[in-house]
Amino acid sequence: MKIGELASATGLSRDTLRFYEKRGLLLPRRRDNGYRDYPPEAVQWLCYLRSAQQLGFTLAEIEAGMPLLESPDASATELRDALRRKLADMDARIAALGALRTELARELEEPGACPLRQ
Repeated sequence: MKIGELASATGLSRDTLRFYEKRGLLLPRRRDNGYRDYPPEAVQWLCYLRSAQQLGFTLAEIEAGMPLLESPDASATELRDALRRKLADMDARIAALGALRTELARELEEPGACPLRQ
């Protein structure tokens, strides 16, 4: 599959695909004419990659977890642990944002005072 076909199949730009390739997240073969040739499973991999990013995983975390994908059944426990850690991180961020929101709301209740001055 050529880069344009992969871009169409995934909704990602060619630049994004090239960026992933530079990071080592996407490994095309090269045809004799030098064109990139992506295997059909690249579509599924890119869907996983985008889903992981939407869950809050960084590209570095995804790169570190790539070996887990080679045998998903054998690495299910490790993947679940990583997802649990990410969930705990999200909960901590939500709690911090809640505290910040409460503080901001309290500051805005002060009539006439600048909310940025202490």
